[in-house]
Amino acid sequence: MPERDGSRPRRRRDESQSLAAVHERLRWAILDGELEPGASIPQHVLAERLDAGRTPLREALRMLQREGLVVAEPNHPVRIAPLTADDFEQLYIKRIALEGVAIRITVPLLTSDDVAELEASMTKMDHYRDAGDDVGLRRPHRTFHRILVGGAGAGVSRAIGELADHGERYRLAFHASGDWSDRRAEHRAILDAAKAREPEAAADRLVEHYAATVGLVFSALDPGRDLTRLRVTFRTLAPRAALPF
Repeated sequence: MPERDGSRPRRRRDESQSLAAVHERLRWAILDGELEPGASIPQHVLAERLDAGRTPLREALRMLQREGLVVAEPNHPVRIAPLTADDFEQLYIKRIALEGVAIRITVPLLTSDDVAELEASMTKMDHYRDAGDDVGLRRPHRTFHRILVGGAGAGVSRAIGELADHGERYRLAFHASGDWSDRRAEHRAILDAAKAREPEAAADRLVEHYAATVGLVFSALDPGRDLTRLRVTFRTLAPRAALPF
C-alpha cells in the first residue's frame, strides 16, 4: 500500500513498526476509500498489504474499532465499517452539537493571527480548487475548521477532528462536494461572522454549511429519510439558520 504523500520509503514488516504508523496508514486507507466500506479482509492479508507486523496491526484495529471504522473479532476477517444512513445521521448530530458550542467559545477568542490564518486557508482552498487538486484542498479546509473550534480545548478539538474525518468518508463516497462557488460562499460567510466577533452568527453560518452537506449526502444515500432528528439538532444549536430541509 503506497504512502499517502508518496514521500516515505516502503518499510519492512516487523514487530518493531510503530503502532502510531500502522494506525495512521490504516485509518487513512479507510477514510479515503482505499479499503472499501463493508469489505472483509483477513488480518494476515491486511498485514501484508500494510507491510505491518501482526502485533501493531491488532492494536491499531482495536483503536479503529473504538472509532467505529472497523468491525474486528478474534479469528474473523476484519470488516471495514459500512456507510449507513443511521451512522451518518448520528455522526452529524454529534458534530453539530460539539462544533455549534465550540465555535461560540472560540470566536470571541480569535487573535489577529488566527484571522490571518483563516484568510490564508480560504486563499489556499481557492488555489487547490482552481488546480483541480481535491486532495490538496483538504489540508487548508481542515485548518480552517480547526481554528474555529480551537478555543474549546484540545480534547474537544480532537473529537471534532475525528468526526470531521468520518464525515469526509461519506462526502467522498457520495460525491457530496456540491458546487465550489456555493461551498466557498458558505466558508466566506462563516469567516466574515468570525472576523466581526459575532459568535451566534458564526454558528448559524456553520450550521447552514453542514446542513448543505447533509442534504447532498442524503440525496444519494437515502433520499426519503426522515431528517427530524437532524432538524431538531440544527434548530437547537442555530435557531436562526436557514436550512434546506
